[in-house]
Amino acid sequence: MSTQKRSHLGRYELRVEGHLDGHWTSWFDDVTLTHENDGTTTLHALVPDQAALHGLLTKVRDLGATLISVEVVDTPN
Repeated sequence: MSTQKRSHLGRYELRVEGHLDGHWTSWFDDVTLTHENDGTTTLHALVPDQAALHGLLTKVRDLGATLISVEVVDTPN
């Protein structure tokens, strides 16, 4: 395992079951919610580091939402 510190800055998409109400946007701090046609919600977020990603995942857990997927959609070069 490498001990080199890696940045995880990037845009992430987290997909959860169900359509979350728009008022959750402020609770998630700068996350955009998109209701998908398949009945899921995609959370779009710019995540500065791994700690912030874990914080976002913790909020999904605390909400009681079922997490379907996490995907990195863009990372800086």
